[in-house]
Amino acid sequence: MAISHLVSPLPSLPFFQTGNLTGRSSSLPLNPNPQFSKSSLSRGRAATLVLRSKGDDSVDASDRIISAVCYFYPFFDGIQYGKFIITQYQPSQILIQPLFPAIKAFKSFPFNGFLIFIALYFVVVRNSNFSRYVRFNTMQAIVLDVLLIFPDLLERSFNPRDGFGLDVVMSLDSTVFLFLLVCLIYGFSACLFGLTPRLPIVADAADRQVL
Repeated sequence: MAISHLVSPLPSLPFFQTGNLTGRSSSLPLNPNPQFSKSSLSRGRAATLVLRSKGDDSVDASDRIISAVCYFYPFFDGIQYGKFIITQYQPSQILIQPLFPAIKAFKSFPFNGFLIFIALYFVVVRNSNFSRYVRFNTMQAIVLDVLLIFPDLLERSFNPRDGFGLDVVMSLDSTVFLFLLVCLIYGFSACLFGLTPRLPIVADAADRQVL
């Protein structure tokens, strides 16, 4: 590794042979001032290590927070798919209850989802002032939200009232909701720790959109 090479012991300085007037050879160091060489080398090592420390892949706290918050967007937009789970299972109500005010505000205007989509895509994803980490996570949240079109089309096309069709719709909605919940927990937690979450299905699509 580069750092281990930098801090490894230095090889011995080469010597060259010189002849004196009597014909005998003597060994002289190539650098007659080893203290000056050692001092210069130490400063060079320190400068190199400082440069390497500035070039790490750490993520700023602001980038982590912005990226983490973006994953609430598809979850809020698809919260209706959890109506069967939320109404039937008490633990899920306890888990979602702290988010009710934010969900209510999100759903208060019919075009909030579309406006947030436009804002995230053009203000964040297409803005080079944001880091690639923020733009990638934002794009993942957008792609995840776009995928909600498909279960919505299926539900609107069939819309069964009872029987086997209703069981299929309940299973589909519950699966979509659980997938959104897992993506929220995984994406939010990973971003808070400065990691890069790669969600199934949407990660490759987000990579292609983020330059």
